[in-house]
Amino acid sequence: MSTPAQSKVVIYTDGACKGNPGPGGWGVVLRSADKEKHLHGGELMTTNNRMEMTAVIEALKALKMACHVSLYTDSKYVMQGVTEWMGGWKARGWKTAGKDPVKNVDLWQEIDELLGKHQIDWHWVKGHAGHPGNELADALANKGVEEILKKTAF
Repeated sequence: MSTPAQSKVVIYTDGACKGNPGPGGWGVVLRSADKEKHLHGGELMTTNNRMEMTAVIEALKALKMACHVSLYTDSKYVMQGVTEWMGGWKARGWKTAGKDPVKNVDLWQEIDELLGKHQIDWHWVKGHAGHPGNELADALANKGVEEILKKTAF
């Protein structure tokens, strides 16, 4: 529940990968009242799912206080992981229903820890469909890929 003192923040997240696995990037747009902040980064060898998750982690880590968050993602993997699957994974000791280890468990556990600090309303948007917040997050994720490739070029 939102309390009067809780800031309202809108977040758009996205991940990108050139090859899967391959060089990847993540992008975040944070909006609160009249302020907007952009974040991005990348990794040389990663997967698209890891970059989608990293975007969410970096967005939530950027919040300085408990917030009421409207979080928009084009990743059904991330959204369903948080809203549908995580409870079962935790109950089974981070195992799937088939008793296999959960993929990307390190990032899921970090997301789980961050979730408790905020009230989050999850929203899925179709990627590359012209949604301005998602398009900006996508551009930032691709910037993260470009920057990581430039750092590693000979």
